[in-house]
Amino acid sequence: MTFQDDALSDAIGRTRDKWGWFVALGVLLLIFGGIAFGNLFIATVASVYVVGWLMLMAGAIEIVHAFGVKTWGRFFYWLLSGLLYAVAGFFAFDNPLLASAVLTLLLAIALVASGLLRAWVAYNHRPEQGWGWLLVAAIITILLGLTIAMGWPVNSLWVLGMFLAIDLIFQGWSFIAVGLALKR
Repeated sequence: MTFQDDALSDAIGRTRDKWGWFVALGVLLLIFGGIAFGNLFIATVASVYVVGWLMLMAGAIEIVHAFGVKTWGRFFYWLLSGLLYAVAGFFAFDNPLLASAVLTLLLAIALVASGLLRAWVAYNHRPEQGWGWLLVAAIITILLGLTIAMGWPVNSLWVLGMFLAIDLIFQGWSFIAVGLALKR
């Protein structure tokens, strides 16, 4: 047995005693996911607020960082970048509905772009086994992005909330599964 195996076994052993916390967190995440599904509009606004806070924090960090760089060019780059992040963060709080529309459109664009990239990768890996699954995933991703884009801006009121709810539910089940596996 190697040092890494011993370290892994030790970490699992120490974590095994905490299996109940994993299950409890999983149940809590499932409850939050159910609440989010119950009101997708509120979940959408909450996700916009989270993005807004992250942008405000990133902006503040970049502005502070600007004062630590050595050249004027970099100073103005970091300062402008930080100010843009901060303005976008304030914008998310000032008008969360418009921000959700912008974020939903960006999500649709990102899904289509990601699907196209996956399709290109699948096409380039045609001789290899399993390339078809990658192509299927690419097509599903493209269709999801196009579906969101075709319903935009009306679906901006619920799409982000639905993604949040689905993520919370999957995370909840994952934590429950890990906790029960640790118990065994």
